[in-house]
Amino acid sequence: MIHLSIDKEKIEQARGYAKEIVNSLDWLLKGYTSSTIERTVLRLMGIDKAVGETPIPNIVVDHLIEKKAIERGAAYWVANAMVATEKSAQEIADEVAAGKLDLTAVPAQDQKKVMQCIDELTEKMLNHIKKQTQYREDAHKRFGPRRKPSIYVIVATGNIYDDVVQAKAAAREGADIIAVIRSTAQSLLDYVPYGATTVGFGGTFATQENFRIMRAGLDEVGEEIGKYIHLTNYASGLAMPEIAAMGAIERLDVMLNDAMYGILFRDINMKRTLLDQYFSRMINAYAGIEIQTGEDNYLTTSDAIEKAYTVTASQLINEQFALLSGVKHEKMGIGHAFEINPAIENSFNYELAHALLTKTLLPNCPLKYMPPTKFATGNIFRTHLLNGMFNMISQMTGQGVQLLGMMTEAIHTPHLVDRAIAIENAEYIFNATRNFTDEIELKKDGFINQRANYVLDEAIEFLGRVSKKGLFSAMADGEFADIKRTETGGKGLSGVFKKSEDYFNPFMERMQAELGLD
Repeated sequence: MIHLSIDKEKIEQARGYAKEIVNSLDWLLKGYTSSTIERTVLRLMGIDKAVGETPIPNIVVDHLIEKKAIERGAAYWVANAMVATEKSAQEIADEVAAGKLDLTAVPAQDQKKVMQCIDELTEKMLNHIKKQTQYREDAHKRFGPRRKPSIYVIVATGNIYDDVVQAKAAAREGADIIAVIRSTAQSLLDYVPYGATTVGFGGTFATQENFRIMRAGLDEVGEEIGKYIHLTNYASGLAMPEIAAMGAIERLDVMLNDAMYGILFRDINMKRTLLDQYFSRMINAYAGIEIQTGEDNYLTTSDAIEKAYTVTASQLINEQFALLSGVKHEKMGIGHAFEINPAIENSFNYELAHALLTKTLLPNCPLKYMPPTKFATGNIFRTHLLNGMFNMISQMTGQGVQLLGMMTEAIHTPHLVDRAIAIENAEYIFNATRNFTDEIELKKDGFINQRANYVLDEAIEFLGRVSKKGLFSAMADGEFADIKRTETGGKGLSGVFKKSEDYFNPFMERMQAELGLD
């Protein structure tokens, strides 16, 4: 890879500010829980199903909120009832859902027996997640590691069974990662839909059954072609940690899981989002799932040259939030995008500078590089050419995950042939330029080095300012993506609760211990 001339002290200064920003929120991450976190605990305890459109984990948590008992954590109340009745977690939840059981009215049982019950349920689920992780590792030993850049292709029919057909076709054409696009606005649902999706708008719902169906399909085609195919979905929005847990249970490999995306682009409350990303990322870290962040979204609302520093700043903040949850660098797919107006002179040089800066700051991360979409038009030949230049920069800068651009991006949901042509484009560029950068180096005082240093300097100034005023205040002032959000605004604040002194989350406690977290 070609290298930038950047002072390492400047990189550490920027990273230091990002760490200060994240560490200043310790009071929130350690002192509060959310309705989503407690629903996730119930799912990990083995509670599932739905009554009509309402998932049973929602019913149980809403019951505890109504009884003003959620501050102790959902695990205790369910386990206490299990000990008292000798029934399973699902049976207890079913009785609550049927209105036959008040968890807070069950007499307190022997504390040792309650804790033993919780320990057994925790051990059972964590062992299952470990087996899923081991399956992935064994598959890579059989078939080899995922290539870099990995070819990442989306499916979005709205019917999970049709998605499987398209996903298998993409895998046979050469795709390494299949992303199942989520149904439009699922981020705003404060629950996880139940069952398989056969009619969806813009994609299929992220449900445990859909995860199971697609995982089985990719395992089948993987055995056929001799390659482990990675599966991606979206752990974001008001049900973020629940989706992460379902992904861990069903062996997803990659999760879109940004720390701030929901706040900025879906107007979800700050406290709720940051709490939920903390636990969801911990689940992903424990399950060996690679997270991906959404810095590309900044460039759909802001100019890619003027606001390049906000991407860099967000990347470093996302890195620090991920480390806090136990995610290792090799599992951080930090995001960025190829979104500079192609009409600008030397736009390719700008793009190269930005991509190289990201790789320089995060050298051990499987960076997620997003394709040109903002300036894609109905001219499919122009868009196809842009995608080729995007693919070339990816190869030149050592990106980890290449989300392929489609020549029909601005026209319709891509057909199978569009994906095949996109894969051909990427494979040709990757092969043709394999060792190209071994032959070249950058001028120290040239445009690319100067541009990368300029963006980093702006990011340092920006991060210093955010560190001084605090992340919440900075967001309220519209410092990120020119979007203003407030601490008490947005969706989901009513689902944030201060923990009581006897609060207990057995899964978070075990994961923290096994991941080596404080």
